[in-house]
Amino acid sequence: MTTTLTPVLTRIWDQPDSFTREAYERAGGYRALRKAFGMDPDDIVQAVKDSGLRGRGGAGFPTGMKWGFLPPSSPNPRYLVVNADESEPGTCKDIPLMMANPHVLVEGVIISSYAIRSNHAFIYVRGEVLHVIRRLQQAVAEAYEAGYLGKDILGSGYDLELVVHTGAGAYICGEETALLDSLEGYRGQPRLKPPFPAVAGLYGGPTVINNVESIASVPSIVANGADWFASMGTEKSKGFGIFSLSGHVTRPGQYEAPLGVTLRELLDMAGGIRAGHRLKFWTPGGSSTPIFTEEHLDVPLDFESVGAAGSMLGTRALQIFDETTCVVRAVLRWSEFYAHESCGKCTPCREGTYWYKLMLKRLEAGQGTEEDLETLLDLSDNILGRSFCALGDGATSPVVSSIKLFRDEYLQHFQQGGCPFDPAKSTVWAGGEDR
Repeated sequence: MTTTLTPVLTRIWDQPDSFTREAYERAGGYRALRKAFGMDPDDIVQAVKDSGLRGRGGAGFPTGMKWGFLPPSSPNPRYLVVNADESEPGTCKDIPLMMANPHVLVEGVIISSYAIRSNHAFIYVRGEVLHVIRRLQQAVAEAYEAGYLGKDILGSGYDLELVVHTGAGAYICGEETALLDSLEGYRGQPRLKPPFPAVAGLYGGPTVINNVESIASVPSIVANGADWFASMGTEKSKGFGIFSLSGHVTRPGQYEAPLGVTLRELLDMAGGIRAGHRLKFWTPGGSSTPIFTEEHLDVPLDFESVGAAGSMLGTRALQIFDETTCVVRAVLRWSEFYAHESCGKCTPCREGTYWYKLMLKRLEAGQGTEEDLETLLDLSDNILGRSFCALGDGATSPVVSSIKLFRDEYLQHFQQGGCPFDPAKSTVWAGGEDR
């Protein structure tokens, strides 16, 4: 497996006009669309299956298989919905992708909609990212102007209407059924499943919901072939992905590489941990995944290897923390986020995340006993697998993993009667050998 960067989605990001249709077409954009219209829709679905593309939104479910779940006949229209409600702490790949190259997503939407025989598509974006919304709206307008959207696209006889929909800013709407409720004008809360969206989704019709990066990967698969995509990555985690490095790293940003690359390799490309410091802990897939330490530097970042090591690949949001960071404080901040974003529909998540916040706040202040750690673990057992959606499960990940890996640090807090760390030293302006 090659471990060099594989710029596909990020190939034209360095161009000043990368977000325009002109720049995208200059780089070969929309050629895959023309090729797709010369194919049978079922052949495109099969190509996506053969490529091994798995959902890039966190769960890693095979994309082509998901498309294949649509019932062959239904009285209701079929819909494609793109989940662009990126908002988990540390996850920052879809927003820059839509900002720098929105047309690769638009082309992916058109090809994917054609493949699943849908004539209506939606991109659901967070309302806070107004600059991204404007970029997307401009890209969609440019696509309509060029005849890539609307009636009889490129003389193919295929019609597609694409709507950019802005959400009101709720993390829960990243859960696909809560997103559908929000899209229909209701309060965003997870639906009871079954029925699954493939059978009864948006407006009761068969619906495919995919992440931005998943759909944006489709044009390159159609253009270059399933074997080309499958030649990258690992045996079961094929292709490339955008790895987001943030935190205490010299050059934070987006690194597009084959799945299976290690954090050690990515850090080499990113200039390593900030000068004068060493790695303490990190997240392989965002704040909802169990944390790793420097012992996991060489774990291949693919779905199977990360799972075998005790965490999840998730959204490949690699949050890097050096030795100046208090793990209790970090877990408290994440828990405050989950408590705030819980929709309140189910008791384990609504009450559990609230108690996480209260207990961790006391522990971080040095007020507690070792028995409180057992209470936290018991609380986690009552949330995990018992909440209505994955938000509750995700909230337990940093709590349980941090107690397992850094129990002594928790103990230091109430042994010393307060946090042993100076929070100012973990800030960006406090780097260097003498801090």
